[in-house]
Amino acid sequence: MRILVTGANGFLGRGLADVVCKRFGTAERIVLTDLTSPMIGVGPVEMIPGDLGDPVFLHELAEPGFDIVFHLASLPGSLAEREQALGHRVNLLGPLMLAEKLAARRSDTRLVFASSIAVYGDLGQKTVTPDTPCHPQLTYGAHKLMTEIMLADMARRNVLSTISLRFPGIVARPLADNGHGSAFMSQLLHKIRTNEPFECPVPADSVCWWMSRSAAVENLIHAATLPSSGATVQPPVLHATIAEVAEAAMRVTGNRPAIHYGDDGRLRRIFGSMPPLDANLAISMGFRADADLETLVHATFSGD
Repeated sequence: MRILVTGANGFLGRGLADVVCKRFGTAERIVLTDLTSPMIGVGPVEMIPGDLGDPVFLHELAEPGFDIVFHLASLPGSLAEREQALGHRVNLLGPLMLAEKLAARRSDTRLVFASSIAVYGDLGQKTVTPDTPCHPQLTYGAHKLMTEIMLADMARRNVLSTISLRFPGIVARPLADNGHGSAFMSQLLHKIRTNEPFECPVPADSVCWWMSRSAAVENLIHAATLPSSGATVQPPVLHATIAEVAEAAMRVTGNRPAIHYGDDGRLRRIFGSMPPLDANLAISMGFRADADLETLVHATFSGD
């Protein structure tokens, strides 16, 4: 079996690559790729740096064919909004070209695509269900939605086995990783861990969808094992306010740094006004959220 992880040097990519290498590295052939050489690997792992937007590199990368591909490579939402041409190249053309190359070699390849809740746009307060319409308010979300549609169509035509997972802001991203609009969610946890004051850009009662990297990794791996193809899944999440997560982090650490809450209306609208989520379908498929806020915080602080 051959497994490919793109974006293997990213926050989620490093977590996934580490788990894939540890679980399958002694028995499977694993390829990790990013713009720079991934620094993770045990067992028979091949680390290939390169640009997925380069047709020559993409042809060489996909040539042997793969059983499972985890496509995580992307340009963060805020950066993609500022750099439209780059975002178009990385977040739309990149996954489209990769999927076409994979399909040309093996129709049974399972492509697991890391999508985003940015596809929804402004949700209001109605419970989100599998039938909730998508009206993305960022180019990043539009590109993710277009890719979901394309992958579902490829599955319909039986040219590629696909599944897309819509992830929330995964915590806790490194402090330097601030190209994501949801970066304040991770920054909050980092500052509490180090007992430093934090200027939170959204109000304390802002409600977010939360997921640790370890939970996201387990959901990605689970998605690769499902027999169904063409699905787009909203995995279950923890639904909590910024203040509730801050309190959980303070209970875990014993630290109580000063947190000053702002009122960035745009950030709150996109990331801090999340309604309830009906994830019963995803749960019935075997997807899981973090058990509770303390579990989320422990996973974040343990580096998982």
